Amino acid sequence: MVDLVLRGDRIVTPEGVIGADLAIAAGRIAGIEKLGSLNASRTIDMTGRIVMPGGIDPHVHCDWPMPSPDGGAPQHTQPASVVSRAAVYGGTTMMIDFVRTVDGPSIAEAIRKRDAGWAGNCHIDYAFHLMVEGDIAPEHLDQLGATIRAGHPTVKIFTTDITPSRKGRMVDFGDIWEVFQVIAANQGLGVIHAEDNDIVMHMYGKLIREGRTSFHNMAEVHNALSEDLSFRRIIRLAESVPGTALYMLHTSAASGVAAIREARAKGLPIYGESLHQYMLYTSEDYKKPNGQIYHTYPSLKSPADQAALWAGTLDGSINCVATDELCCSLAQKTQGVRIDDTTGGNSGVEPRVALMYTEMVGKRGYSLERFVDLVSSNAAKILGMYPRKGAIALGADADITVLDPTRRRTITASDLHESDYTPWEGWDAHAWPCLTMLRGKVVMQDGTLLGALTDGAWVKRAIDPAIIAAPVKM
Repeated sequence: MVDLVLRGDRIVTPEGVIGADLAIAAGRIAGIEKLGSLNASRTIDMTGRIVMPGGIDPHVHCDWPMPSPDGGAPQHTQPASVVSRAAVYGGTTMMIDFVRTVDGPSIAEAIRKRDAGWAGNCHIDYAFHLMVEGDIAPEHLDQLGATIRAGHPTVKIFTTDITPSRKGRMVDFGDIWEVFQVIAANQGLGVIHAEDNDIVMHMYGKLIREGRTSFHNMAEVHNALSEDLSFRRIIRLAESVPGTALYMLHTSAASGVAAIREARAKGLPIYGESLHQYMLYTSEDYKKPNGQIYHTYPSLKSPADQAALWAGTLDGSINCVATDELCCSLAQKTQGVRIDDTTGGNSGVEPRVALMYTEMVGKRGYSLERFVDLVSSNAAKILGMYPRKGAIALGADADITVLDPTRRRTITASDLHESDYTPWEGWDAHAWPCLTMLRGKVVMQDGTLLGALTDGAWVKRAIDPAIIAAPVKM
C-alpha cells in the first residue's frame, strides 16, 4: 500500500531531472510514475520546487572533546541531538561521525560507547568512521578487519598531530602501511587527514620563536607545501598495497587537488572531499573580527587554492563537499587566539545544502545533478551507502529534501538551530529547504520540526568493489 505520493516537476534522479509522482511505501520509494498519474490518501504537491535526495554530510564531530586553551579538562561540542535537529531544518538526512578506537579496551567496545550517545538521540540516520591513532597494537589490527566487515568500512588516519598539544594523533607510516593491508584485505576505505607533520611542527616552532603566534598566521603553519608532500606520500604508500582506496578529507589546497587528479589519471582509486569553508573563505578572512570562526584544520588558503577546489568539483578531483561540523558556542570557538590553540571545525550543517545550491547552481551555473552529486550522491557512492542513500530511485530509502527557490533569504544565526553564531552570517541563499523526509516520514515542513529524536538509525555500510577497483568517474 502506498503511504503517500510526492509530486514534483523537477525531481533530481540518477537518470536526470524529471517530472514525476513518487510513490512512497514502508519508508522506501516504491514507484516513479508519470506526473499527475498517482492518487493516494496523502499527496504532497511540490510543483515548482526542487526535489532531491536528502543531503549527506560525510564529516561531522558531535559531542567531541575540545582542547581547553588553559590546559584544563576538555569541553565538548554539541551532541547529535542538537546537530541532527539543525540538519533536518537544512535538508540533511544522513551524517557520518567518528569513533575513536582508543576509547575502549576493544574497537567493539569503543563503538558501543559512542553509539550510546546516538541511538535514540538523533533526528536523522548516521554512521561512524573508525579513527585509529598513535601506535597501533597488533590486536587492534585483527579487530579492525572484523569491524570493517561488520559494517564500519571506513578508517580515519592522521599523518600529523595537528598541533603541538595533541601528541598521539599521528600514525607513523609503518603502522599506516599495516592498516592499509587490513583495509585492502577487507574491502575497506582509508579516510585520510593528510598533512606533513615535519613541515607543520617546524612552522609552529618557527613562528613561535619569531613571536608571530596570532591565529592570523595559521596559513603559514598548515600550508600548501604540507598538503602537497603528505598527499603524494600517502597516495604512493596506498599504491604499494593493491586494493587500497583512499578518501582524502578536507582538501584545502591546489596542491592537494593536483595530487588527487594525477593519482586518478594513473588509475588509482583516490577520492577527494573539500569543505564549504575552503571553497568560500580564504586566509584573508582570518583578519576579520572573530576571524577564528572561519577556521578549521588544515588552514584556509589563498584565492588560487580556492579556485583549484572549484575546478576540482568539475573535473572529478573533488567529489564531496562536507562541513567538518564542530558545533559550539561563539565563546568556545573564539577562546583560542594563537596558532597553537585555535578551535577547528564550524557550525555549518544546517546552511550547507542551501548555500551550496546558491554557489553552485545559482552563481556558477552547475547542473542540478552535479550539485546533488556533491552534497549527497557521491558521498553515498564512495562511502558505502548507495543506492539506498543518495538517490531518488526505486527501492531507495525515501530520504528526500525539497528546496524552494522562492524562499530566498539572508542567512543569520538567529534563524538557524545550531549555535549562537554562524560563519555564514549575511550570505545569500537562493533557495531554502521547505520539506525534509527521512525514510518516508516528513520530519520538517515549512520550518516546523515534525520528527523525533528516535527517528535516526545507524546505517550498515559496505564499500562497492567498483570504488576500490579503479577511480569511479563522478
